[in-house]
Amino acid sequence: MSKKIVEAIPNDIREKYHNEIDGLKFTKNFRSMTAEEWYIFLPSYAEPNTKGAAGKAIIHYNIFDNKEVFINTTIIFEDPALFDPTIHPFVYLLCDEIVNRLVGYADTLLSVHAGENSYNAEYRE
Repeated sequence: MSKKIVEAIPNDIREKYHNEIDGLKFTKNFRSMTAEEWYIFLPSYAEPNTKGAAGKAIIHYNIFDNKEVFINTTIIFEDPALFDPTIHPFVYLLCDEIVNRLVGYADTLLSVHAGENSYNAEYRE
């Protein structure tokens, strides 16, 4: 019996993803004692008017007491090229990596704003 291996991520998306992740950079902008704003820079994407950051991530920490922390993360992409529904798996992979780097998959509610590629997700520790 032959085993079939199904690639969850097509090779063209995998190559594109690795190119962007290799060049992914962040700058932090202080918002408040419980929130951070991170500008997201990608090699192939930029905000169309200023050619600046492709997007930003806003991280808001809900601190219930000295033990419980819940994180609300919003990623907003500015480059319309990331709104194309045919690249939704690519956008999903990018956001997954951004969440991993910025909040480390702690208990997080994620809201992604990327045109037709917008979605919500929940990460549980």
